[in-house]
Amino acid sequence: MGLHHGHSHDGHDHGHHHGKVTNKKVLFTSLLIITTFLIVEVIGGFLTNSLALLSDAGHMFSDSSALFLSLIAMYFAARPPSPQKTFGFYRFEILAALINGVSLVLISLYIFYEAYERLFAPEPVSSLSMVGIAILGLLANIAAAYVLMRGDIKNNINMRSAFLHVLGDMLGSVGAIIAGLLMWKYQWYVADPIISIIVGVLVLVSAWRVTKESVNILMEGTPSSVDTNQITNALASIPGVKSVHDLHVWTVTSGFDSLTCHIQVDDDIPSYGILNEALAVLKEKFEITHATIQIENSSVVHGEMTCQVGPNSDTHDHDHDHDHDHAHDHQHHSHDHKHAHAH
Repeated sequence: MGLHHGHSHDGHDHGHHHGKVTNKKVLFTSLLIITTFLIVEVIGGFLTNSLALLSDAGHMFSDSSALFLSLIAMYFAARPPSPQKTFGFYRFEILAALINGVSLVLISLYIFYEAYERLFAPEPVSSLSMVGIAILGLLANIAAAYVLMRGDIKNNINMRSAFLHVLGDMLGSVGAIIAGLLMWKYQWYVADPIISIIVGVLVLVSAWRVTKESVNILMEGTPSSVDTNQITNALASIPGVKSVHDLHVWTVTSGFDSLTCHIQVDDDIPSYGILNEALAVLKEKFEITHATIQIENSSVVHGEMTCQVGPNSDTHDHDHDHDHDHAHDHQHHSHDHKHAHAH
């Protein structure tokens, strides 16, 4: 009967490519809007002596660098794969999201430090000018958020991190407007550091989410939307399947999940039907279209390395030569998959 190797990546190419083009335009337009108003807010922050305005400018700087990094990431991700990098440069997008998240954390900490100093020694602020600049900043953020919503915020971690930056900014501008009005009406200058701390906390929360998600992807963690037990049970329930083991699911880049597993089948059943059914189950039930499945029968003897075992599987060991062949096949498959993307 021999071993069979299954591939499936239907319907992934066209949508992915179209999404990338839209995302690029959207990111570039947002970058222009944000960078223009970043310069306005930095100058305004120093002229009016407002920390709330400067903290909002800090978020805007973080925004523009986030958008710039995202654009660079998309440029790298579009480069074709090579024999050394069989998945191409897709992971650069995730690295960019991680850098964005970390930069937000650092900017928030700096704002907290400055605000702490001002809480005990509030400084006078040109409040009306500050309100005017903050309103301009808010309008710029609304425009950038509107533009970004035309991109793929739901599935693309980079687009989502850029959108979160802009939302954080929007809150920063609202905060600066409130602080400015309080200082204008009541000369309550402590409002400036208080508002900047509140905005800093909100930004820190969004930074933590993006950083956590990108670290999970870089650590080859199972995507949060996927339950490996459910996948194992669904595959094991296919007639003729004895066990499912060595199952791995990971995210290559946003919207591109990949799966590998071994399926042991009854000796007297033709395996291609089971393979096709397994690929169909993965696509229809779990929306996984990039799968590499190794079909085995009782003639496959596993050797030294222990496979990772699913809940419905027997314990199997892994033969070294067999593992090498599988790795080689999988690498070849990855290359084919990327080739499909290039079209």
